[in-house]
Amino acid sequence: MSTAAYAANAYRLAQGLANRPDRGQSADTAGRPDFGQMVKAAIGEVANQGRVSENKALAYANGKADVIDVVTAVAETQTAFETMVTLRDKVISAYEEIMKMPI
Repeated sequence: MSTAAYAANAYRLAQGLANRPDRGQSADTAGRPDFGQMVKAAIGEVANQGRVSENKALAYANGKADVIDVVTAVAETQTAFETMVTLRDKVISAYEEIMKMPI
């Protein structure tokens, strides 16, 4: 999956969450996306991208793949991983700011 596809998917998910009519109106969380599940799915996608990259590198080593495909797969994996790390840093930063708030 390309960087643009990751960005488009993230944007679509964010828009879907922001445009929910029941947002913030009910304590009931049935039917709402679980943040933990969303994070788990995102990590799974990055891990899957890493496996694809690894498989292409092995195929190249066996003479069954083109070097351009390997470089592209590695670059996509690197971008996905850097995006995941950046999001993690933002979540940690937001948590730290919340913890600094006076009660």
